[in-house]
Amino acid sequence: MTRLVKIGEAKTHLSALLAEVEAGEDLVICRGSKPIAHVTRIDRAQEVGDLRETLRRERARQQTVTTPEILSWRHEGHQR
Repeated sequence: MTRLVKIGEAKTHLSALLAEVEAGEDLVICRGSKPIAHVTRIDRAQEVGDLRETLRRERARQQTVTTPEILSWRHEGHQR
């Protein structure tokens, strides 16, 4: 069953609502009467496996990074 929840209630009772989602209930968070988000439980075994494979593929595509490159990023964006 899908439960409709207003933003204020979601903010106030987030932990309890997430426990309900873990138990299998779907939530739709609404702004007024307009649905804006659907919260559902993740099928852990399938999702984690898919994510693991995606990360492995992406990692294999990346070039190796050297220590000097990492050190040069350390202060990137900081004013000197």
